[in-house]
Amino acid sequence: MGFVRAVKETTPYDGQKPGTSGLRKKVTVFKQPRYVENFVQATFNALGEKVKGSIIVVSGDGRYFSKDAIQIIIKVAAANGVKQVWIGQNGLLSTPAVSAVIRNRVGPDGEKATGAFILTASHNPGGPHEDFGIKYNTENGGPALESLTDKIFSITKTINEYYIAEGIADVDISECGTSTFSGPDGPFSVVVFDPTEDYVNLMKHIFDFGAIKSLLSRPDFSFCYDALHGVAGIYAQKIFVDELSADPSFLLNCVPKEDFGGGHPDPNLTYAKELVHRMGLGKTDPIEEIPEFGAAADGDADRNMVLGKRFFVTPSDSVAIIAANAVGAIPYFEGGLKGVARSMPTSAALDVVAKALNLKFFEVPTGWKFFGNLMDAGMCSVCGEESFGTGANMILRDMLQKSFEMW
Repeated sequence: MGFVRAVKETTPYDGQKPGTSGLRKKVTVFKQPRYVENFVQATFNALGEKVKGSIIVVSGDGRYFSKDAIQIIIKVAAANGVKQVWIGQNGLLSTPAVSAVIRNRVGPDGEKATGAFILTASHNPGGPHEDFGIKYNTENGGPALESLTDKIFSITKTINEYYIAEGIADVDISECGTSTFSGPDGPFSVVVFDPTEDYVNLMKHIFDFGAIKSLLSRPDFSFCYDALHGVAGIYAQKIFVDELSADPSFLLNCVPKEDFGGGHPDPNLTYAKELVHRMGLGKTDPIEEIPEFGAAADGDADRNMVLGKRFFVTPSDSVAIIAANAVGAIPYFEGGLKGVARSMPTSAALDVVAKALNLKFFEVPTGWKFFGNLMDAGMCSVCGEESFGTGANMILRDMLQKSFEMW
């Protein structure tokens, strides 16, 4: 099958400025003619020559309009000389899993992805009249720096044409496999793969799955994980049930839905009501079989909430607990921590841990890209921010696996 590169005239849209987590608008805004094409083309223009012959990842949390956007991005990528597009089956990849794919997966010639378009509006609701978003992560697996997002925004204000491949039918992303096309820059292919593969392999390298499995098999231990119908559900099923043999009843809302089941995929005490109820918070009557441990993730699984039996762990405390227990509890950190960091609005609990353990400590503005800078410089191993996000220098990931390892 072949395609031709078509040049389409366009006019700019106001307000296509990527924030700290990409471009977020209502679905109705993204569905405007040429809106997605303009923004993706502006991104490719900003990236310049590195686009030619590159590999790009395209996936997200599965929210409404994701499948439509994926097909558009495939065609714009092909027309811009991208060699290959990697897509998680059904268009699903958590934001942490995207980082794992960029950093670890290799292409047919041993090359890695140049970056990724992540289709998510994070913890915002999804649906035909709710939110959608596109953010670009670079070759280090982290969010694009301000220098790149500023350049993208500048281009969106003057863009007058975009490239699109004509002759490529919509690719079936429901089945794993490779679709190959011929074009003006040579072969172009779309690879649909298991979205859990890279992430689970990385988790096995970082954590002691044997120890966690032993914990989960104890009759006196139970937990509850609520994916809020976000993308975290496919990883919860794969890791906890398939790999660690946990009881499937320990999982809540782990089937991803385009509208998150009509809920708000924000892991906090207000929106994770079912988990809060199960963990026995705010109740005075005796409750049987309250789990020992509970957690929830947001839509794209890069934020978390952690609960104990009848108590809530604040984001500030969770990152401090990770740092205090990382060495000796998480095999990846056996050699020690390079440093720790927190966002400015986060409490000083991490500061106390850093002082006690004689660790380098950093306070940064809100935004994951600032943590990424420290990690790339080899100065930070564990970080956290005020909005339930925690991460480490091997990958940004959700809190649940860390906390199990520390139990």
